[in-house]
Amino acid sequence: MNDIEQARKAVRDMGVRLLQTGLVVGTWGNVSVRVGEKVVITPSGANYDLLTETDMPIIDVATGAFEGAKPSSEKGLHLEVYRQRKEINAVIHVHSPYTSTLAAARKELPPILDDVAQLIGPSVRVADYALSGTEKIVRKTMRALRGRMAALMANHGAICLGRDLEEAYLCCQVLEKGCKAYIEAEFLGGAKGINRFEAALMHQFFLRKYSKQWEKK
Repeated sequence: MNDIEQARKAVRDMGVRLLQTGLVVGTWGNVSVRVGEKVVITPSGANYDLLTETDMPIIDVATGAFEGAKPSSEKGLHLEVYRQRKEINAVIHVHSPYTSTLAAARKELPPILDDVAQLIGPSVRVADYALSGTEKIVRKTMRALRGRMAALMANHGAICLGRDLEEAYLCCQVLEKGCKAYIEAEFLGGAKGINRFEAALMHQFFLRKYSKQWEKK
């Protein structure tokens, strides 16, 4: 996405979409998109239904300086993702029900479903607990995201990444589905995971295949 105004609309629309699909409630959660050396992000504590495109702050990736409304309190985490992961162009932070349940239990999600392994990686780690908006939560979460497209955040929710906004949204959906399947499978005698080596191969194949499609956009 290479146009600021287009990105502002996309971020605003995604906030509404997350609310409508139950991936966030109230004013929790946040969305951002990279546009060159800038980031468009949802503002702090705002009702998604009442936001317009012009309400979306713009942040400089390098300096953290922003224009417009006060950015989300998780802006530091979003910016660090963009600084360390050059291939990532969209970040979504959700508090969806099953994802939040696993985060509260501080349980890693093993590769129990093909789509989880393909899109996210051979597991979904849990970042150690830290207060929202702090440097500590940034460090802990970035560690959990190594080699992955998502991470659970202990007693909090999850962060999902994408090379575009639609991939980040798909990541949120697949993660929620995987957490639901894991919790329910545990009641049926225990979830059985895919071999970690095979899961890692599936993830690498997906990344390479999608990369070719994404480059054509």
